[in-house]
Amino acid sequence: MTAPVFVVEHFVEQTEPGTGGRYVLDGPEGRHAVSVKRLQPGEDVILTDGAGHWADCVVLGTEGKDRLIVQLDSVHEAPRAQPRITVVQALPKGDRGELAVETMTEVGVDAVVPWQAARCITQWRGDRGLKALAKWRATAREAGKQSRRLRFPEVADAATTKQVAALLAKADFAAVLHSDFERGSAPLATAELPDEGEIVLVVGPEGGVAKDELALFEEAGARAYVLGPTVLRTSTAGTAATALLLGRTGRWS
Repeated sequence: MTAPVFVVEHFVEQTEPGTGGRYVLDGPEGRHAVSVKRLQPGEDVILTDGAGHWADCVVLGTEGKDRLIVQLDSVHEAPRAQPRITVVQALPKGDRGELAVETMTEVGVDAVVPWQAARCITQWRGDRGLKALAKWRATAREAGKQSRRLRFPEVADAATTKQVAALLAKADFAAVLHSDFERGSAPLATAELPDEGEIVLVVGPEGGVAKDELALFEEAGARAYVLGPTVLRTSTAGTAATALLLGRTGRWS
C-alpha cells in the first residue's frame, strides 16, 4: 500500500537556516491528516499540488487538531504520461456525472471536457451549471487523492458541439463512441493508436450522438468506434474506453 496523498496549494522551499526541511501541512488537509487519519510520527505521506509536483515525506509530529509537521527534503516533478487521453463527456442525469469523473480519474484519464450534447436531458445553465462544474472538479481532486495520483485530471469548462469539433481536429487520434451497430463502427480495441500526442474520445449521452453532431465530428477528423457487442451507459463508457486505451498504449504496462 502506498503512502496517503495530501494536496498542497504550492511548495515552499525550505531555505532558511535551521529549518532542516520542516514543513507544516495545515488547513482542511492538515485537519484530515491529524484528526481523521490520525497519522503518527514515523509514518510516510506524499504531498502533491495535483499538477505533477510532489514530495515523499515522513511525519515528525502534530500541533493541535489541524497541523501536521513533516520532514520534506526535496520536491520532484512526475513526467507527463504519453499519449495524453482526454474524454469529452456528455452530461449525464443526476449524480452520474460525478460517478463518471470519479471512475475515469481512478483509471487514469488526463482531462475531462463536459459536453452539452443535443440529446442531453441535463442542462448546465447559470448558477446550476457553475455548481455542477465545481462538483466535477471537486470529484476529480478527491478521486485523484484516493487513487494516489500526482497529476489530477483537468476538468474544463463545458463545451459546445463546435468547440468539441475543434478539439477533435487538433487531436492525434480522435474517436466517437457510437452504438449504432448497423452503421459499421470500428472496434476501438483494434484502432491504430499513436505512441504520443493527444487522444480525444467523445462519449455521447444516453440517447446517443445526433446525426448532425456525428457528421461534424467526422468532418473534424474523428471516426466512430464501438467498445464491444453491448451498450454501456454514458457514465461508464468513458471509464471502460480509457482503461482499454491505457492498456493498449502501454501506460499500464
